[in-house]
Amino acid sequence: MTQPDDWNDLDDGSAPTSTVEGAATSPVPVEGVRGRLTREAPLAKHVWFKAGGKADWLFEPADVEDLKSFLERLDGQMPVMALGVGSNMIIRDGGVPGVVIKLGQAFANIEITGETTLKAGAAAPVSMVARRAAKAGIDGLSFFIGIPGSVGGVTKMNGGCYGRETCNVLTDCDVVLPDGEFVTLSNADLQYSYRHSALPEGSTVVEARFEGFPGDPEVIKAEMDRISTQRKESQPIGSMTGGSTFKNPPGHSSWKLIDEAGLRGFRHGGAQVSEKHANFLINTGTATGSDIEELGEIVREKVYANSGVQLEWEIKRVGRP
Repeated sequence: MTQPDDWNDLDDGSAPTSTVEGAATSPVPVEGVRGRLTREAPLAKHVWFKAGGKADWLFEPADVEDLKSFLERLDGQMPVMALGVGSNMIIRDGGVPGVVIKLGQAFANIEITGETTLKAGAAAPVSMVARRAAKAGIDGLSFFIGIPGSVGGVTKMNGGCYGRETCNVLTDCDVVLPDGEFVTLSNADLQYSYRHSALPEGSTVVEARFEGFPGDPEVIKAEMDRISTQRKESQPIGSMTGGSTFKNPPGHSSWKLIDEAGLRGFRHGGAQVSEKHANFLINTGTATGSDIEELGEIVREKVYANSGVQLEWEIKRVGRP
């Protein structure tokens, strides 16, 4: 039988440190690049927590061909990370090594392709996907209205809420691998599980295709209104937050475990456990990436001490400490 004091020995939920020596000064190919390439680019403005360090390089490709060409010329010499809307991510204060890929409007298209199908660029907000599907009478995607993320993000993380997940509606997706190779991966290829996929490390989703089922636009809209209202009433909308912090352990609700440990409203530096929803961490205005991550680790430790349940991070944490 495990005891609360065993927590540090049992913990395997911390993010790895992705330190790469010399990454900031490593050369990157610039000739022929049509997108925007920025050295030492601040990332705080690109994530909902509004905290954290810089990217060694930030690349905003003009289109898919520009992205493929750029990554081919990197020749695997740098780590690559795709960044969506940053709604479920902590950027560590030491910054992100290598190249961060940020997709723009060229990757935000949404197109109805059939009676029950549509496709969307990876930068499109999934809330917009939900709205377009509803207008076209495509049911089954209304849960996307409750996710503050992009198509690329939910495809990678199997985003979901209110009993539905991306794996229930995604048919396949187009991906650019770190070496610039373009591949199409099916739902089965992604081997979806709870908030996880088998998307290759360093890959960038550029487009995804979804399938629902026929529905009444007014009925679908009413369901989306219900979800939106419930979200506004229960979550700290408008705060600098990162969404659900921890996965729900089998048979438990993370927020309830955190609440029972007496941590609702608990502060660490400029970070705080939300008063409104205990499974949300918020930046009160002065938090660093370290404040937020350390608060999360404090929560995990105290929840384990109180209940014997070990919380697992849902928020992705990246970069150097």
